[in-house]
Amino acid sequence: MDNYAVFRTPQTINYGRKVFEKVGEETAAKGKKALIISDEVMDSLGYVSECRTFLSNEKVESAIYLGVMSEPTDVYVAEALEIFKRENCDVVISLGGGSCIDTAKAIAVLATNGGYIGDYMGARRLADTAPIAHISIPTTAGTGSEATDATIITNTANDVKMMIKQPAFMPDVAIVDPLLTVSSPKSITAATGVDALSHAIEAYLSRLAQPMTDMLALSAIEKIVSNLKVAFTDGENIDAREKMALGSLQAGMAFTNASVCLVHGMSRPIGALFHVPHGISNAMLLPAVLEFSKDSCMERLADLARIIQPDSSNLSVEEAAELTVNEVKKLCVELEIPNLKGWGIDREEFKKVSRKMAEDALASGSPNNNPKVPTKQEIEELYEVCYEYQFSLDNAVKN
Repeated sequence: MDNYAVFRTPQTINYGRKVFEKVGEETAAKGKKALIISDEVMDSLGYVSECRTFLSNEKVESAIYLGVMSEPTDVYVAEALEIFKRENCDVVISLGGGSCIDTAKAIAVLATNGGYIGDYMGARRLADTAPIAHISIPTTAGTGSEATDATIITNTANDVKMMIKQPAFMPDVAIVDPLLTVSSPKSITAATGVDALSHAIEAYLSRLAQPMTDMLALSAIEKIVSNLKVAFTDGENIDAREKMALGSLQAGMAFTNASVCLVHGMSRPIGALFHVPHGISNAMLLPAVLEFSKDSCMERLADLARIIQPDSSNLSVEEAAELTVNEVKKLCVELEIPNLKGWGIDREEFKKVSRKMAEDALASGSPNNNPKVPTKQEIEELYEVCYEYQFSLDNAVKN
């Protein structure tokens, strides 16, 4: 931190068991008719109907958009915005994972500022008019999107994941109820959990880290590493689910103010071109990127070791940093995270686009926040390493 830092969060955060019931009260304070942006899975689980009941109890009308079927795209944004306008809505609610929340962020901004969502990438266009009120309700413990001022939308014309960050994209209200995450299957619990861990680790290692983000990142890491495996193996363990939900929220607040780094920069092109879920692609990359960065953030990685294994205080800084990297690898093995080859990505197709992916990663700006800022060539080489990465302790990236 140089002379000062800025820290942004939603205006209101409700968290804890059964706070989903607060959605009616919170929405009534913001508008009279809500567009609920969700997906077919949330609808089949009854969450959408329950949300509408809570709204109705507070005399708030509602319309729904259930078209979010994958990572958010500009097509979803256009479809949902058309419904928002046609139904004369004045508030938006996101109910689901990060894809639903990111789609709703775009609607909240475009409803009052207009244009195409890609116009706002790289601050080419600023959202000067106050957005529509947005109430975000995550149903996974991972993305932290309910507490960030960024949205990631895929441009379907060129397969580029557009990372758009402006204060206007911050939700007004976050409702974080761990009971909504119990329905997440093991694979989603693992993917979103490592996504949250990536957020917290990158926020702590980022060149833009500050005391407020450090506090939240370290707290998030402690909660996630202590509870992710429990939530993965026993999805009905509410205590673990609750700590994961809070850890994800803290990680989201940390990284939106400190930014993410190389993992996320490299992850977005994989998701855009090969349709790998964001959390999985982060997990695939995290250990190798930590190895690549280690010599430039040794002391900070050592700090994490003392959280992951409190009895490691007798280790040297270098030994503690190595312990952190090894523990992340071990976690990926235990959570059954595949490498890129194991996901089914064709090697030749992957090699054909590795240069484009490296260019897109650099264009996102995230790699510039990494402790060790990579060249385009180094990113291409890291993609090659990650393709068949085995997460074994003897598989190290040479610096």
